[in-house]
Amino acid sequence: MTASANQSIAHQPLSHLDWLESEAIYILREVAGQCSNPVLLFSGGKDSLCILRLAEKAFRPGKFPFPLLHIDTGHNYKEVIDFRDQRAAEIGERLIVRSVEDSIQRGTVVLKSEEESRNKHQSVTLLEAIEEFGFDCCIGGARRDEEKARAKERIMSFRDEFGQWDPKNQRPELWDLYNARSHKGENIRAFPISNWTEMDVWQYIERENLALPSIYFAHQRDVVIRGDSIVPVNVPLVTGGVANPVKAGEEIVNLQVRFRTVGDISCTAPVISDADTLAKIVIETATSTITERGATRLDDQTSDASMEQRKKEGYF
Repeated sequence: MTASANQSIAHQPLSHLDWLESEAIYILREVAGQCSNPVLLFSGGKDSLCILRLAEKAFRPGKFPFPLLHIDTGHNYKEVIDFRDQRAAEIGERLIVRSVEDSIQRGTVVLKSEEESRNKHQSVTLLEAIEEFGFDCCIGGARRDEEKARAKERIMSFRDEFGQWDPKNQRPELWDLYNARSHKGENIRAFPISNWTEMDVWQYIERENLALPSIYFAHQRDVVIRGDSIVPVNVPLVTGGVANPVKAGEEIVNLQVRFRTVGDISCTAPVISDADTLAKIVIETATSTITERGATRLDDQTSDASMEQRKKEGYF
């Protein structure tokens, strides 16, 4: 290789995705270096799929220094659960699944009614899994641009022995120096893509050509309109039965929609869309005037402080 060719390579500028990727890999390696028993929260959603790819770049060709963990509400979209299992099998990493349904059977989660969203109750099941396996760090895909409470949180977020988060008592992170140390019973939540935006995530998925659950792309679905939200109805569950049954007086319409984010069926709404490719999703994201959670997460719309309260109780 000539000197001029070497010089050209040396001065090739890094893209913003290269910088974000490098930071996230650094954070993942800090977790592996500082924590004795970490775990990666993996749902099969777009953010956790990005972290899965980042972990591959951080630790391959070796095995991950942590297992994968999914807290399953029992009311997740079948397409996402099937994809979760397929992806975990493809990369050959251990997947641990703990269910809110099991917490209900134990009596540690009590629903007000059968129709109540199970989303917030994941906190209980997560804390039970942390205690069961002795995890001292949970790696998650939360991003600061998603919601106001998440914008307050550090990359290494300390949780006390009760799993609680205090937004007024957080560790400084000057000069990208991270403190993941904790005493027995305490926990760290690490967020490697905290500084990413929804646009960054989609551009990274497009660049890396990552496979996704089909519901992220435009498809036809039966829905009803409740207030300002599009609500999928009669959604088949993995365990049988359906979620979100139609209420009296509601009219079912069949629309072309896609999901910007996925979660519990009871609180995750789609948006009208014709974006059936990654390139179209990137363009659609660039032109949207509504945040992904503002448009699609019904549980965040109950109050301005709903997410912060759930995080104080142990939520992701």
